[in-house]
Amino acid sequence: MIYGSASDWMNAEKKRVLLFGMSGLGKTHLSNMLRDSGGWFHYSIDYRIGTRYMGEHIVDNFKREAMRNPFLRELLLSDSIYIASNITFNNLAPLSTYLGKPGDPARGGLPFAEYLRRQEQHRVAEVNALMDTAHFIERAKDLYGYDNFVCDSGGSICEVVDPEDPDDPVMVELSSNLLMVWIRGSEAHTEELIRRFDRAPKPMYYQRAFLETAWADYLAETGATEDRVDPDAFVRWTYARALAHRQPRYAAMARNWGVSVDAADVARVHSASDFDRLIADALEARNAMPYVRRPEG
Repeated sequence: MIYGSASDWMNAEKKRVLLFGMSGLGKTHLSNMLRDSGGWFHYSIDYRIGTRYMGEHIVDNFKREAMRNPFLRELLLSDSIYIASNITFNNLAPLSTYLGKPGDPARGGLPFAEYLRRQEQHRVAEVNALMDTAHFIERAKDLYGYDNFVCDSGGSICEVVDPEDPDDPVMVELSSNLLMVWIRGSEAHTEELIRRFDRAPKPMYYQRAFLETAWADYLAETGATEDRVDPDAFVRWTYARALAHRQPRYAAMARNWGVSVDAADVARVHSASDFDRLIADALEARNAMPYVRRPEG
């Protein structure tokens, strides 16, 4: 790790962290707070995915829908209107809408093969966005004079890396440049995230093997054919499974590559100095552990 102790962190002239964990536990809250403090550059992986790597796919999808409307079709073909994605750090709806949900087309569902194709696009885009982090660290310093840097990763980071492989290229690259920080939720947090998702299910990225198994199991359990699946019902059914699938992967990322903090403690962070203390405490706790396997190289 680039900071070996609490004192290394507190005395560092350049503080660089990557926050990871389930969506809804405080990654973006902390990142926004640090940025607003005036001394930190905020790099959002999901924003980078939705602009640099999937922006064209997203806008083409908008245009495809518009072309089905005769009125909009005529305006598009005559270059009379302009369609763009208004994705922001705090509004990633254009990206999730493009990912979509599989199932009944009458209810907005995608054919499963098309759904898998878009999932693969996201996987490639996420890896690229993560590997761009070091470039943005340099850019933040060269262009804007920021020494401190926070990378706000997506909830699916654990799906695109192998945290048990000491040679995983993404983890090696990230941990060489930032301190990896897991925001760890409690069972109560998980239950609340599931309730929140149930009220407003949204598309997510899933590891392909996990997704194919979940899809097959759902079809077998419900007896539905692919084109009759309720898209919202499927993603609701899958979400709790996804959280359980991701939890040990997050834990391995923290155990082998970084530190962990509790979401309850994150909720009490209101300033950059609070955040410094939170990370210092996490480093102290890690160093107090009897043994932790650390990646080689």
